[in-house]
Amino acid sequence: MRELVEVIESPDSVPADVAALGVPGSFRAAVLHKEDAGRFEGVPLRERRPADSLHIEEVPTPEPGPGEVLVAVMASAVNYNTVWSALFSPVPTFALLERYARLGGLAARHDQPFHVIGSDLSGVVVKCGPGVRRWGIGDRVVAHCVSVELEDAEGHGDPMLDPEQRIWGYETNYGGLADLALVKATQLLPKAEHLTWEEAAAPGLVNSTAYRQLVTPNGAGMKQGDNVLIWGAVGGLGSYATQLALAGGANPVCVVSSPEKAALARELGAELIIDRNAEGYRFWRDPQTQDPKEWRRFGSRIRELTGGEDVDIVFEHPGRETFGASVYVTRKGGTIVTCASTAGYVHEYDNRYLWMSLKRIVGSHCANYREAWQANRLITKARIHPTLSRTYALENVAEAVESIHRNEHHGKVGVLCLAPTEGLGVRDPELRARHEPAINRFRTAAQRAAGTRLSGVAA
Repeated sequence: MRELVEVIESPDSVPADVAALGVPGSFRAAVLHKEDAGRFEGVPLRERRPADSLHIEEVPTPEPGPGEVLVAVMASAVNYNTVWSALFSPVPTFALLERYARLGGLAARHDQPFHVIGSDLSGVVVKCGPGVRRWGIGDRVVAHCVSVELEDAEGHGDPMLDPEQRIWGYETNYGGLADLALVKATQLLPKAEHLTWEEAAAPGLVNSTAYRQLVTPNGAGMKQGDNVLIWGAVGGLGSYATQLALAGGANPVCVVSSPEKAALARELGAELIIDRNAEGYRFWRDPQTQDPKEWRRFGSRIRELTGGEDVDIVFEHPGRETFGASVYVTRKGGTIVTCASTAGYVHEYDNRYLWMSLKRIVGSHCANYREAWQANRLITKARIHPTLSRTYALENVAEAVESIHRNEHHGKVGVLCLAPTEGLGVRDPELRARHEPAINRFRTAAQRAAGTRLSGVAA
C-alpha cells in the first residue's frame, strides 16, 4: 500500500504505474462484527459507545464483478448512517446485508461476519471489473453512495425508486472507511482537483442529499426568493443546504444551537439566524406532549426575520423533535421536505395545519446518479465548498464517530485512509487559491472553538 500511495502522489505517474502494482489480497478497514450485533440491547442510545463496536482489522479483498471497480481510498468521511451502524440502531446492519445477499450472484459476497462501513470516499481506481468503460485504472474519483440494480422498470424513471436501491457502506459491504472499497461504476464521480483528498471526500453523501431535497423537482423545487427554514444549518447536511439556498437566490432561515454556530452561519453568508438554545425553544412539554405555544412563538420569530413572511420550504432532518413545529410554520401551500430522523423517526404533527393550508410533506432520500453528478459539479466548479472541520486517522475512527454521536462537530468530520497526511491531492492550486478561505471556513471555526474551550480551562 505504501508503494501505491507513492505512485498516486507522484506528479510523474501514469495509469500504467498504478496498474503495475496490482491489488493486495487483504486490506485494512473499519469493521463491525456480526457476533457483536446484540451487544447494545437494553442500553439507551445515548449511552452506547462506537468504540465498543468498531474495529480496525484486515479483511479479504473482493474481486470486482461486471460493472464494479476497486478504489484505493485516500480519505473518507463520517455520516449519521455511520453512527447508526456503529450503534446497531435502529437495526443491526447485518440484517440489511443478509437481505441483499438473498438476491444471489455477486450480492451474496456482502453477507460476511464483518461489515466494512462508510458511505463517502475520495481515491483512485485500481481495478475494473468486466464491462466498465467510462472509468479506468488511475482515475481520481469520489463515490456517490447510492447502489442500484436497475433490473426493475420502477427504477428507470428515477433510480431512487428502484426496489433494490441501497446505500453503499450501510446497506452494502465494503464501504469507504477502509484502504480499499468496492463500488459500482455508476457510483463514480470526478474528484474536484482543487481540493485535498480529505476535503473531496467530505461532501458526497450530504451534498447530493441536500441537492435533491432542496433543489430538484424530486424534492422541494426551490426557486429564487424562497424563504427556506434550515434545521441544523451548519451541520453535516444543513451546511450544504445553506450554501445551496444562498447559491440559488433563496433566503435561508438558519436554525443553530450555539453562538459559535450562529457566527459560522453568518460566515457562510446567511443573515436570518435563530439560536434555538439561546432563545429557549422547547417544542415538547414532556416526551408525550408537544407545545403549540412554542410553535407559534417560533413562527412569530421567523416572521420578524423575514419581514412578515412565512417560510416556503422547511429543510427537515431532525424528525420527531422538530416536525410538529416544521408543519406549523410552513406557509400556506408550502413544502416540508424530510430526509432523516436523527432525533426520532415517529413524527407527530397537527394535521389541521397541513390539510387546511394545503401544505405538502415530501420524503427525500439521498439522490439519483444524475442529481449526484450535478451536485458534485458544483463542488468541482467551486460554487459549493466542503465543510470539513476536522480529520482523524483511520485508527481513530471510533473517536470520529463519537464526535458525531455527541453532536460535538461542525460540518463534516473526515478520516484519512491511505493518505498519510492532510493536504495532499491538489492538482489545481490556482482555483484553490481563489477560494482558500471558503474551503477552510469550517476548519477555522473548529480551531477557534477549540481555542475558546482551552482558554476557559486555563482560566
